[in-house]
Amino acid sequence: MPSIIVTDRNGTDHTIEAKVGWRVMEIIREAGLPIEAACGGSCACATCHVYVEPDWFGKLDAAEEEEVDMLDLAIEPEDNSRLSCQLKFTDAMDGLKVTLAPE
Repeated sequence: MPSIIVTDRNGTDHTIEAKVGWRVMEIIREAGLPIEAACGGSCACATCHVYVEPDWFGKLDAAEEEEVDMLDLAIEPEDNSRLSCQLKFTDAMDGLKVTLAPE
């Protein structure tokens, strides 16, 4: 079964079963990790902000302009920031590593 590795805000890694076709935000939330995702995945907030591990960042589709604009509103955005609601999980993303950004 494919999975993602999520580092929580305390630095603990969680290997989570991932479902192809789900958004990374949905996978994290379903696993019970503390990700707010206030807008429910409509790219209208930045509460599902994650940092993508550098080895993975370049393998993902580039962020659309709407996501980039929302990331400008995120707390402590970095070059490897993404909104997890905009990352649709595929088989090629098995083993993806992300870290939850500050709330």
